[in-house]
Amino acid sequence: MSKALRGMAVTVVAASMALTGCSDPGTGGGDGSGEAASWPAQDSDLSGTTLTIWAAQNSTSVPDSVIAGFEQLTGAEVEVETIADPYEQGVQTRVATGDMPDLAFWQPTASQLTALNASENLQSLDGAPWLDGYDPDLRDITGILDDTRYAALVSMPSVEGVYYNKSVFETAGVTDLPTDWDSFLALGRQLDSQGVTPFFEMGGDRWATQWWVQVQLADAAQDGLWDRVNANEESFTDPTIQGAIDGYDALIQEGLFNEDIATATFEDQGAALLAGDAAMVVQVNSFFNQLQELSDTETLNSDIGFFPISPSGNTATYIPDQTNALVAFNTGDDDQEAAARQLLSYWLGDGYQDFVDDQSTVSLMPDVTTPDTVPDALQAAADSVSGSVGSMQALAIANPDLYIYLADMIAGTKTPAEVAEATQAQFAELARAQGADGF
Repeated sequence: MSKALRGMAVTVVAASMALTGCSDPGTGGGDGSGEAASWPAQDSDLSGTTLTIWAAQNSTSVPDSVIAGFEQLTGAEVEVETIADPYEQGVQTRVATGDMPDLAFWQPTASQLTALNASENLQSLDGAPWLDGYDPDLRDITGILDDTRYAALVSMPSVEGVYYNKSVFETAGVTDLPTDWDSFLALGRQLDSQGVTPFFEMGGDRWATQWWVQVQLADAAQDGLWDRVNANEESFTDPTIQGAIDGYDALIQEGLFNEDIATATFEDQGAALLAGDAAMVVQVNSFFNQLQELSDTETLNSDIGFFPISPSGNTATYIPDQTNALVAFNTGDDDQEAAARQLLSYWLGDGYQDFVDDQSTVSLMPDVTTPDTVPDALQAAADSVSGSVGSMQALAIANPDLYIYLADMIAGTKTPAEVAEATQAQFAELARAQGADGF
């Protein structure tokens, strides 16, 4: 299972209550003092300095090339400490006790930055030297809370969209990709009529069930849905979100998914799409990472494609996860905090080309070349980020366990109405714990 996404989707009420509180937003100083942070030169001597980065099990090796280059350049030592899954819960619990690293991988969304009480615990990254190097469409897409930047985006944010098997489409005579939700469902029904399983869902592992609901909400998200939910002016039980839940359930009842939908796993999903046992899955980038573990780039380019989908068109829904960004902590040690900022400057500066080459990932910087080892579908997903709209995780002030309740619906233990009711109740509880207005 994708541990990053499982942890991303879990919100621990007790930890959130301990961390969020009602403190005033930070004023933009790197140390919370209100004074602008200095940004050391990338090659400043750091001999004798040891920096610690917290990472989840699936992100432990992500900074390898950066660490090697930074240590050689500066004389610093950088240690990566793996935090056991669920990662977010472990980090929040330790930070609540005053135990902080210098840096940590972290989902750069408003709800997750709030969960770390960013204004108290994190350094502001406003004025960072790498900001002007970002693609303008990506510079401010995430990592900002209360007008202060707290997270450094290092890789392309994940997006929710449709991965499909090109051979299945070709055999079925499909020549045009869907251009909106109606044509997407029409394609599914066409494939079903030909004996093909149109869609594959991993109800056993649960965490991806929410993507089917969220892509249906893309148009509403563009129209301010999550602002209204955040203000308690609209709820999960109102027609927009309830309708998306109902629509997902109706497709399941219609038989357009795999027969083992209630028990199928993440691994089953990837294997089924590669084998052509199903035509399409609604997923995020970590799904393609799994495909890369199962196959090679040449085969993936030949067999797997990607397109975004939304009710009225092909708008993607972005959902950055903890592998995409880092935060720097207010540890109380000025030298350590400056060294942490220096490492970020190197990561997104002189070390960035080596990083994207090592990770075979899409570059965030127009002046840094994306390696030709990046598969076509992953590039297509990255291309869809421009013009995308935020997910619940990206735009809502809290992240309720919608995916769990949807999995219960798939298993037959909750109705669609009960899914919305449970999600709204949990969302309101989390919002109250934050001191959000209107709850």
